[in-house]
Amino acid sequence: MSECSIRSAVVTVNDPADLLVAIRAIAEKNSTHIILFDQDRMAGRKHAEAALAHAARSCSEQRMIARTFEMEALLYAAGSRQCTVGREFGIHKGENHCYVCLCPDVPEVWDALCAHITIIPVVEEMSSSEKRARLMKLFSITETELAVIGEERMNELVLERVALLEVYR
Repeated sequence: MSECSIRSAVVTVNDPADLLVAIRAIAEKNSTHIILFDQDRMAGRKHAEAALAHAARSCSEQRMIARTFEMEALLYAAGSRQCTVGREFGIHKGENHCYVCLCPDVPEVWDALCAHITIIPVVEEMSSSEKRARLMKLFSITETELAVIGEERMNELVLERVALLEVYR
């Protein structure tokens, strides 16, 4: 898989299925993959990068769990083999803060996507107690683990969980 490009975006979704149909049409027309990760469930941009890298390797080695590259990336983001869990890491009804990923990057696609989403400048990831609690629950991270490695390294634990999906195949 060629180099991917990742940008932050905001999109208000009335009907997730309608948006995904439009996104898939843009992707197919431009021979690329478009993945939308829910930033509120992600441990930063590195989490999105890791999910894409694992999905690309899985695809190139012809050992994907999912039928599509997009779902494979969502499964890796979730650190799960279950598509229902992976879907939770994508868009949802209402306002979405997301990472928009193009694999491979096709510059014209960004213009086409602007009819559906609003690209925003990269902002520093903020850590909140709410997001901390959400990530701990999603990735089964215990207070004991955090005490051992330090709170500031929680994102590394999430990336470890993502990588463990390779082992659980």
